[in-house]
Amino acid sequence: MELNKLQEVIAEVLNVDPREITEETTFLEDLGADSLDVYQIIMGIEDAFQIEIPAEKAERITTVGEAVELIRSSRE
Repeated sequence: MELNKLQEVIAEVLNVDPREITEETTFLEDLGADSLDVYQIIMGIEDAFQIEIPAEKAERITTVGEAVELIRSSRE
């Protein structure tokens, strides 16, 4: 469930097909996201999932799968 919603957030920010986004997808290499894009994605995640992601954790996210795990751990 988290992955589907996350795919929508990423697709909206980066204007990519959500079906191309997997848990192994990297933000920088695979999606070509820059630091501003990643910031917008983090903001979208916080809004979509009603969570708050600390900056130090957000800075360490490199893959979609890591973002999913962060979302899951923030909801516990």
